Formats: sequence, structure tokens, C-alpha cells
Amino acid sequence: MTKILAIESSCDETSASVIIDGQVKSNLIATQAIHRAYGGVVPELASRAHQQNIVPVVMESLKEAQITTKDLDAIAFTRGPGLLGALIVGTAFAKSLALSLEIPLIEVNHMQAHVLAHFIDEPKPKFPFLCLTVSGGHTQIVLVKDYLEMEVIGTTQDDAVGEAFDKTAKMLSLPYPGGVEIDKLAQKGKVQDYGLPKVDLPNLDFSFSGLKTAILYFIRKQEQKNPNFIKENINDICATIQHTLIETLLRKIIQAAEQKGINQIAIAGGVSANSELRKRMTELGEERNWDIFIPKMEYCTDNAAMIAMAAHYKFLKKEFSNQTVAPLSRMSF
Repeated sequence: MTKILAIESSCDETSASVIIDGQVKSNLIATQAIHRAYGGVVPELASRAHQQNIVPVVMESLKEAQITTKDLDAIAFTRGPGLLGALIVGTAFAKSLALSLEIPLIEVNHMQAHVLAHFIDEPKPKFPFLCLTVSGGHTQIVLVKDYLEMEVIGTTQDDAVGEAFDKTAKMLSLPYPGGVEIDKLAQKGKVQDYGLPKVDLPNLDFSFSGLKTAILYFIRKQEQKNPNFIKENINDICATIQHTLIETLLRKIIQAAEQKGINQIAIAGGVSANSELRKRMTELGEERNWDIFIPKMEYCTDNAAMIAMAAHYKFLKKEFSNQTVAPLSRMSF
């Protein structure tokens, strides 16, 4: 049996997971609540929290999987993309542990891992499939040809959709994480005709900075007329913003599916936890006879189980790293 310990530390969650012969046996996540006081992730604080959390999280993950470090066949870690200081903590720990145990080291691309989260549980997509990967730092349409063969066919030209959610939430004075708050409030509101633009680039790429600016000017204009506009209309504002962002995403995935002739469609990344996106994707599947794949909530946000799954397939191909490997804040497929 092949036993791999995986470590994820790309942003503000310290996570460890054990996978045995392709089956995830544990997935522990320590979330850093300290960032809420600042309205966003503070990189230096994230790095310090990783240093505090990584040993207990790893030990608990091994305990839950009922193994020890002596049983391990490889150590996997997120090399990038992400916050450099946060990545350094996970990379240094993984390298040290692999060196001390004299076992292979496996580097994992965080964005590839989000896609491979779909192979943790059933049902699993068939190749080729399209994956709409949406998070705070990325918005991509990925053509997935095999476990480790992927091609980005559409990406954002500016802000990611997760950034658009969070920055808009800040404009509305909502607490961090803003995207989650918008989702909650949107469920109580109704979509209004506020004239918000749905930016449509000529290819499969996205753009959200224009929408973010339009929302800012809209709010300022309405507050000049009524200083209590946000307070009195917060649910409808959130419902309208969320609807506009989600429809922008869906229009592109429809276009991609038609261009590629693919009916296996998946979503991944932190924004795939959004209730409206999950609902609309399910509806689209029924309308267009698509097979839709939506990960469990615990595999949407950053987690080590997806890193472990990617490492499993890299281990099978003996794609190992050496001790000179360094983390990368930016990393392409």
C-alpha cells in the first residue's frame, strides 16, 4: 500500500491529509480566524499561523489515518501558486520531513489539485471534461484531458471572481470573508435591474474589474440620493451582484462546452461553494443534458485532500522533486 502525507499552506488554511492507495483517509484543516479583524488575509500573519499550526495538524492527520511517519512512502506539498511566505512554511516542512525519512518528495500545483478534487469521491468525471475553476486568485476554464494533462482555455484578464466578491463586500462594509456574506444575504433578496454590466470578452476569457468599478459608482450615486441606501437594500444589492457575477461565469462555460463539444462539466475552487453557482450549474445540467460535477463543501476551499489526490497520480508516474525545489507565488500548469 502506498501512503502519502500531503501538506497545503498556500494561503490562510493549514491543512494536512493522508491518502492510501488513492483513498483519502484524513483531511485536517486549521483556519486562521485572525484575518477577519483586517478584512482580508495579511500575508505575514498567515505565515506565522502556518508555523504554529503545521505540526499539530500533521500529527492529527496521521493519527486519524491510523499511521505514523515511519509508514509513509512520500511527502507531498503545495509548491504554488499562493502567498510566498505561506508556501515557504509548507515547503520547508515537507522537504525536511522527506529528507529525514529518506522518502520521495512530490510538488503539487495548487490549481491542478483543485481540479483533481473531483476524484476524491464518486461520482467522478470522464476525460475529457471542462472544469470552471473559481477562487479568490483565479478564474479559469480548464480542459482536462487526463489526470495530469490540463490546458487553460480561458482565464481572467484582471480580477478573479473571488476578488470581485470580496472587494464588493468591502464596499458594502460586510465582514470578511466577503463572498460568503454576499451569498448569505443574497438568499434573502431579489435580483434588481441596477444596470450592472456583464462584461463579455470575444474569447473564453473573463474580466471583472469593470463590474467592480460599476458597482462602486452605482453605490456612490445611490448613497448621494439616500444615505441609508445600502442598509435598506442590502439583500437585493447582494442578490443582484451575485447574479451578475454568476451569470458572467455561466455564459463562458456554456460557450466553452459548445466550442469543445463536451458535456462533462465540473466546478472547483473556493467560489464553487457559492449556493447560487451550485444551483445554476445543476439547472444548466438538466437543461443541456450535461453531466455536472460539484465537489463536497470541504473540498471546495483550500484543503490537503486535493493535494494528496494530485500527489497520488504523480507518485504513480514517479514524478518526484529534489531538495532544491523552491516555492513559487505564481505557477502555471
